[in-house]
Amino acid sequence: MKRSKAHKDAAAKVDHDKLYTPAEAAKLAKDTSATKFDSTVEVALRLGVDPRKADQIVRGTVNLPHGTGKTARVLVFATGDRAEAAREAGADIVGADELIDDIAKGNRLNEFDAVVATPDLMGKVGRLGRVLGPRGLMPNPKTGTVTPDVAKAVTEIKGGKIEFRTDRQANLHFIIGKTSFGERQLVENYAAALDEVLRLKPSAAKGRYVKKVTFSTTMGPGVPVDPNITRALTAELDA
Repeated sequence: MKRSKAHKDAAAKVDHDKLYTPAEAAKLAKDTSATKFDSTVEVALRLGVDPRKADQIVRGTVNLPHGTGKTARVLVFATGDRAEAAREAGADIVGADELIDDIAKGNRLNEFDAVVATPDLMGKVGRLGRVLGPRGLMPNPKTGTVTPDVAKAVTEIKGGKIEFRTDRQANLHFIIGKTSFGERQLVENYAAALDEVLRLKPSAAKGRYVKKVTFSTTMGPGVPVDPNITRALTAELDA
């Protein structure tokens, strides 16, 4: 893949033989951002799990203390009072049967970043698995996106709640903010997400759990992070 000069210059600032602390990586990710816009800062983890086994899939949600820097667009499948509550909470798209049919046809898929549904509609929403599943948008009770309290779910997602799940290669990706964030904000968001990932460690997983950590920005180079640093992540910033 051909890289731009800006990307090559940014990559030259990263020592790929070194494992940076989270604080160092946050600073370097900001410094090596190769875009003129406020880039997203993302974390990629390689976990020591076998995602082919159901009991080793790592999936969860976490409320980032400083949000993501982006207000998610939320679609809600609900009717009646719950639909109205979702709208009042700030849901961007709300509907039921007609909306389900529209999504099933592949329409409006670029208009939302998260999906919430009430339990009574999941029988109908379930047929959207082939459309929403590959995009990681299928509502699920385990992540709080299938709930009678859709207003609360919308508020949490709008406020910076993120969802993560291991892919087929045992990689896990999540956002920790924007390059406009301070280093402390990025590290504290990373700490909150990492704590939840560690809490969700499957009992069946053997050996090292967190094998590799990388920070990166939109179109920026990856910054290798020491996977052994899981506590006192802000210690450097406090020194």
